Amino acid sequence: MSTWFITGASRGLGLEIARAAVAGGDAVVAAARNPDALPEDLQRSDRVLGVRLDVTSGEEITRAVAAAIERFGAIDVLVNNAGRGLLGALEEITDAEARSLFDLNVFASINMTRAVLPGMRAAGHGKIVNIGSRSGFEGEPGVSMYSASKFAVAGISEALSAELAPFGIQSMVVEPGVFRTDFLDTSSLSTSAHRIDAYDGTPAHATLDWIGTANHTQLGDPVKGAALIYEVTSGDKLPGHLALGRDAIERRLVKIRSLQDDLAAWQDKSAATACDDAA
Repeated sequence: MSTWFITGASRGLGLEIARAAVAGGDAVVAAARNPDALPEDLQRSDRVLGVRLDVTSGEEITRAVAAAIERFGAIDVLVNNAGRGLLGALEEITDAEARSLFDLNVFASINMTRAVLPGMRAAGHGKIVNIGSRSGFEGEPGVSMYSASKFAVAGISEALSAELAPFGIQSMVVEPGVFRTDFLDTSSLSTSAHRIDAYDGTPAHATLDWIGTANHTQLGDPVKGAALIYEVTSGDKLPGHLALGRDAIERRLVKIRSLQDDLAAWQDKSAATACDDAA
């Protein structure tokens, strides 16, 4: 039995990952701002520990990790799932809005990872699963700051794969497309308070218009997505990236082709920038 520590576990993808882990026979530490909001099926399970956690609070992280170890003895899998979105063209987003987003989407994951690594290193094994986004592989208009935060998550996850390999610890970033959760609700997604009319009719504001019609009609099934995350994480070797959903795959292929085209167009001249005496 492995012990999973899942942030943002009271709803959406985090909740379904918790359910998949319980169904698979594992123990789960279900972390949420309000653990009383966890569904009854999790609250009734003797293999689930609900913990109160605001991931932007270092003190609460320390208490939650200590409670998990006291109950289950170790944390084998950390799922950094808690996060939110931010809509708006880059010019519209204030410094305070951007910093608040990064505090939750990036720095909270960093601090959670720091908190569990000593135990994983001592055990000689462990898995870090970072929930990124399709927007963390391909920058998209209208969500520039959200994309930036998820690009950061992907970069950190890739670096961790190399840094932690000597200790038997693996790292993976999951990059979901659009899934039918509450992510597009105002409880998970905010819009910059500073709107610039000049962006009306441009791709940045087209994204805002799309959000209004897409909520709860998204392509992906969170139960199926969570089942795949559980299956992959339970295997022997994690991939560096897990594209989750048909749209995530399609956009990834478009981005790869674009990168290949960019590389081919300038490859020779780029290589020629080496010093004349370079080997």
